[in-house]
Amino acid sequence: MKEQAAKAKCPSCGKDRVLQQDTGRCILCSRVCEQCGHPVRAAGNRLCRDCRRKAERLEDQQPCPRCGKPGYLRETTGWCGPCSHPGSPKKPPRVCRECGRLRRHAGLGLCSPCWQKHPQRPFIRGEHLRERLADPPAWLGDFVAHVAARHCVARACGFVTDLGRLLEDEHSNSPQALLERSRRPGRSMGSFARALEDFFTLRGLSLPTDQADRLAAGRRKRRVDAVPDTLRPAVVAFDASRMRAQDRARRAGTRPRSDHTLETALAILRDLALFLVEHRGKDDWALVDVHDVEAFLATLPRARKRRLTVLRQFFRFARSKHIVLVDPTRTLTAKEPNGFRGRTLTLDQQRDLFRRWTTDEDVHPHEALVGMLALLHGASSSEVRMLQVTDVDPVTQSVRLGKRPHPVPLDPASWDVLQRCLAHREAWPTANPHVMVTKGTKAGRSPASTADLSHVLDACGYPPRTIRSTRLVDLVNTMDPKLVAAAFGMDPQAALIYLADHIDEGRLPVSEPGRK
Repeated sequence: MKEQAAKAKCPSCGKDRVLQQDTGRCILCSRVCEQCGHPVRAAGNRLCRDCRRKAERLEDQQPCPRCGKPGYLRETTGWCGPCSHPGSPKKPPRVCRECGRLRRHAGLGLCSPCWQKHPQRPFIRGEHLRERLADPPAWLGDFVAHVAARHCVARACGFVTDLGRLLEDEHSNSPQALLERSRRPGRSMGSFARALEDFFTLRGLSLPTDQADRLAAGRRKRRVDAVPDTLRPAVVAFDASRMRAQDRARRAGTRPRSDHTLETALAILRDLALFLVEHRGKDDWALVDVHDVEAFLATLPRARKRRLTVLRQFFRFARSKHIVLVDPTRTLTAKEPNGFRGRTLTLDQQRDLFRRWTTDEDVHPHEALVGMLALLHGASSSEVRMLQVTDVDPVTQSVRLGKRPHPVPLDPASWDVLQRCLAHREAWPTANPHVMVTKGTKAGRSPASTADLSHVLDACGYPPRTIRSTRLVDLVNTMDPKLVAAAFGMDPQAALIYLADHIDEGRLPVSEPGRK
């Protein structure tokens, strides 16, 4: 009984043993190798079997007098094994059939630099992959041709290698499964996944990914996480209700709220929550009154109307969920004149821009195209961004812009600028159908990003909205606003906004002489 009381369960082997005080384990488990930590059974050994053999082999090695590295010296040469049996000499350099230089041969009679940029490399790698696979997919050759026509040789070969890695694993090789496994975690799914998505969706082999929805969800989550903890649950519930409304509208075929609208609303609620905690000392939505909302709206007077609209929607939702008892925005108003209040360009400024985009050859073709279409034809950035090559009619020299009901005839200056942009597009090896092709969109079929369009006119110093507004103000005030709205595909009320502060002198009463 005394012996059994002195024993305890060893944490290493699980047997009832007398544990050592220094290690907390039994005596057998306490003897471990000094180098690798594996158990040592013999009491007099400090190393395990493998480490002892390794130490014995290292003792027999000596430094080689030729290379200086430790090794087993041969009696015939006195050198180590690699020095005693050197490998076969390198092949002598040959003349490259592409560049004509005397260099080492890499393949197909080409030197290494010429072989790296040889256009047949992706197809050769694709054939090797086909031979390696037991059941190669039928679309493999089409994919190799797809990436070879849109990417450089090195990038195309990398895509074929990545595809082989996915095809040789144990998972399903269906196009949809391959597309899902090729995506990288994070905000970007990777260039390989985008190439696969373009190829599969273009041929109807798979559905597009939900990458845009994931990015939108990440942006909403970052805005919600910035709300203080005490005010966050109400914002989370409001966001969930808006997402359900967006899904219902999408299924019903109506006009759902865009992701940008939902994100802007969450940003406004985030700013209000931070304002209440930091400046008003309130950490509960039930404590918010009309003075708090009025003070928040006063921080950005120009955004009062937009902010108040979102706050009304939020507090209406909060009142329906019994988060607040009284809607603090019920008595607030945001009356603003409906007339146009934006900036416009003078006639001299318009002339300077016209000369810049028609005579200066250093101007980028994208800047000239966006500027000329906005200056002379009132085209918005989205209309130019979505303009495709098929929308250009070279016979009538006209283009189709956005939702305009009729083609827009171009003047000679605008047509020359459009031809410059098309020539710039032809320099890219791209199959993108849009007129404006950037470095990030030349390999796919998507239009240029809105960020590119927002900065394309930075060099001239004027934003696209100012240039377009100048043209619309001039047309609406010199022509019938209904005709302008019909030609531009606009709502008549939207065209009437540009008539603010305009007085038709022909309709003023003629004052009689001598009367004031």
